[in-house]
Amino acid sequence: MGMTISEKILAAHAGLEQVAPGEIINAKLDIVLANDVTGPVAIQEFGKLGINEVYDNKKVVLVPDHFTPNKDIASAEQSKILRGFAKEQQIEHYWEVGQVGIEHCLLPEQGVVLPGDLIIGADSHTCTYGALGAFATGVGSTDCAAGMATGEAWFRVPESLKFVFHGSKFQPWVGGKDLILYIIGMIGVDGARYKAMEFTGDGIRALSMDNRFTMSNMAVEAGAKVGIIAPDDITMEYVRARAKRDFKVYASDKNASYEKIFDINTEDIPLQVAFPHLPENTKSVDEASGIKIDQVVIGSCTNGRLEDLQITAEILKGKKIHPEVRCIIFPGTQQIYLEALRSGLIETFIEAGVAVSTPTCGPCLGGHMGILAKGERALATTNRNFVGRMGHPESEVYLSNPAVAAASAIRGEIVHPREVVK
Repeated sequence: MGMTISEKILAAHAGLEQVAPGEIINAKLDIVLANDVTGPVAIQEFGKLGINEVYDNKKVVLVPDHFTPNKDIASAEQSKILRGFAKEQQIEHYWEVGQVGIEHCLLPEQGVVLPGDLIIGADSHTCTYGALGAFATGVGSTDCAAGMATGEAWFRVPESLKFVFHGSKFQPWVGGKDLILYIIGMIGVDGARYKAMEFTGDGIRALSMDNRFTMSNMAVEAGAKVGIIAPDDITMEYVRARAKRDFKVYASDKNASYEKIFDINTEDIPLQVAFPHLPENTKSVDEASGIKIDQVVIGSCTNGRLEDLQITAEILKGKKIHPEVRCIIFPGTQQIYLEALRSGLIETFIEAGVAVSTPTCGPCLGGHMGILAKGERALATTNRNFVGRMGHPESEVYLSNPAVAAASAIRGEIVHPREVVK
């Protein structure tokens, strides 16, 4: 019996020739990740184990990105714990303010995560790295602590769902964000619960790496363990420029077994908007047209990459943000920020009336730098729109891609980009 890419990676790291869905395995880890929210708890749990050193200081990764630069005393204390542990353990992959970026943009950029890796992270959007052909999934702080100590974790081998995107033509302005929102709208927020979502077909092969990261990032919004894409030439071009260690590429066998296969016509997918208060509440942008907004957020681990900023600038060039809208843009990393600065994107944003921030997760989780008041409504390129996600429980968050967000920031209401770009 053939195996899926997910099953092959898990089998290899468990030292087994074959695994099947439902099996419980113990597997060796390539990367264990934590941030300034989950990391201090994991460090506390690690301390209870009576172990003095992490299993490998090159494979434990600590990223202070959620509340940095620190917004208050509590977040400063959290970051201090992370910083102290990184120094004590001589953690190779730790970045301080001024170098740090949003973790799921930063780690691929820095070549820390690679194809074929088995990765756990104390952050639900660790599944982002599936875009590289890695099996990457979020865990709790206790499992993270055990991983830091032993370099291993247990897994239940997940069933796989295959999403085949037929055709490489897209409707205008449609990208990876629209493809994944369309899927989530189709199967629901628990439609892939504890399953591996495998994305393939001509439509996926036509996507850039930035768009693929967006798709894999939001697999967890359908309940998935991972959103995985087998490496191709586009992946390898991205990885070879960044990799500092060896890696192995896996692909699904032709006779691999899937719980279900979804066939989707890429050209049929319109621009998507997810209505409050779940990512599954998707409609076309035309159905959302005219909804007034108070704030637009462009960035996050979902859409804070360079291509996202380029699309945003293309729409904002020579225009102004609506006077009743606050527009905030968060580049995903310092390198992305620098590239955007050098290419004139930041100038375009500021001239349009945008507030441009250093990389941080802040507004996405309702942490800081973009909190909504009671009754306010935001359109964001982030990944979640739960009740109170970005601030007051009586505020609302709508989700879209950067093109829709930028056009809507100009008009003061949700609109199709064609209404702004003539």
